[in-house]
Amino acid sequence: MSNSENVHVVMLPWSAFGHLIPFSNLSLALAELGGIHVSFISTPKNIQRLPKVPPNLTHLVKLVEFPLPSLDDNTLLPEDAEASVDLPSEKIQYLKAAYDLLQEPIKKFIADQKPDWIIVDFFQNWIVEIAEAYDIPIIHFSVFSAASRAFLIAARASGPMPESLTLPVSEKLHFPSTLAYRSYEAAELFSLSFQEDASGESYAQRSAKVLRACRAVAIRSCKEFEGDYLDAMHKLISKPIIPVGLLSPPSCVDLNINRDQSWQRILKWLNQQNPRSVLFVGLGSECKPSKDQVYEIAHGIELSKLPFLWILQKPKWSSTTSDDVEPLPEGFRARNAEKGVVHIGWARQKEILAHSSIGGALVQGGLGSIVETLQHGHVLVVLPFVHDQGLNARLIVEKGFGIEVERDEENGSFTRKDIAKALMYAMVSEEGKEMRERVRKAIDVFGDIQLQTPYIVSFVEYLKNKGNKTMFCCPQGHG
Repeated sequence: MSNSENVHVVMLPWSAFGHLIPFSNLSLALAELGGIHVSFISTPKNIQRLPKVPPNLTHLVKLVEFPLPSLDDNTLLPEDAEASVDLPSEKIQYLKAAYDLLQEPIKKFIADQKPDWIIVDFFQNWIVEIAEAYDIPIIHFSVFSAASRAFLIAARASGPMPESLTLPVSEKLHFPSTLAYRSYEAAELFSLSFQEDASGESYAQRSAKVLRACRAVAIRSCKEFEGDYLDAMHKLISKPIIPVGLLSPPSCVDLNINRDQSWQRILKWLNQQNPRSVLFVGLGSECKPSKDQVYEIAHGIELSKLPFLWILQKPKWSSTTSDDVEPLPEGFRARNAEKGVVHIGWARQKEILAHSSIGGALVQGGLGSIVETLQHGHVLVVLPFVHDQGLNARLIVEKGFGIEVERDEENGSFTRKDIAKALMYAMVSEEGKEMRERVRKAIDVFGDIQLQTPYIVSFVEYLKNKGNKTMFCCPQGHG
């Protein structure tokens, strides 16, 4: 254990980039603004894919690699798969089982280092016994919105699953809320998160144990955005809820940007477009839509007649051992050569969203994509697929920052007309004008680093005071 001016924190994120990136951003922010020493634990391939630690912080932030152990049956998990993005959804249970085998090397690391705090994701529930053995307090860091966490906690206490997931829980939240899952989302979430898998435990069992054992919950949010849900979460679990701000990635000069030919092509095209006219389409690396869904999205974009920039991750179904299959409908690229750009694979999303020609974004509803889009005042069209995305979509509609694509209530299907209707409403319709104006004002919250910084500073205080100070545990004000 160290003195209050020399605090050491161990970070334990789950192996999904929607978790790794916020944990990385939090680590860098704690080091930069508070001089906190951080040991960030993950596997070698994951650490290689994270942004580099800035040179001025390398003495404070240490990236600690532990090789991912093999399972007894080596056919269950491909050798190079270390994160959820590397796997189809049905294989992620084996990643969980392999990650669980890291608890012994992590226990030894904790015993050797004796950190002041362990900041852990929802997944590693075995850290509870390790922390108790060495008398180290735990903070649970939630990368999900306060709204989605508060809803799920309240829904579990409201009645049998999965039915309780489909009903708003305003009474338990103590304020009016529209959040609830659609019936098809609830069935999928119940299967994915509330039933045991190959690792022997469900996500919900793991999360509940971490939540019971933690000293406090740090959450990627701010009271200006969702103070109402932060307050509700505090009342629901009677523990300090500490918003750490929206954790914008640190801005640094990329020396390779001028050598990135694909970016230069995209930039040249964006520079030729009118201000706030272009639709950005980015469903993220974790989203794995079917062929029919990709085709309907494509036809919907085409029907909208909006200029567009689509960053499309290569679908598994369009790659075969012998040949690659075009992932878009026949003739789509040729018909839209003047109107839009399709880029397959990774692209500089942060730089794209910062460009003045972007006016709106079609996203899947992950919190990271929502925050990045609102930082630049772009209206959101949300097409949720998994996990918390449906609740985030309803949160965005509730706050007046965007619109959700309509789907069939029973099976979740959508058509090209549903896509086009939502895009045109958000981007160009007279009815959507007020929403677009509201979103531009949201830059004052989502794009203001000076507003977000005090949240990290307060969290640093909490860590240095060994959790004795109760700042922000009951947020005042409502977002």
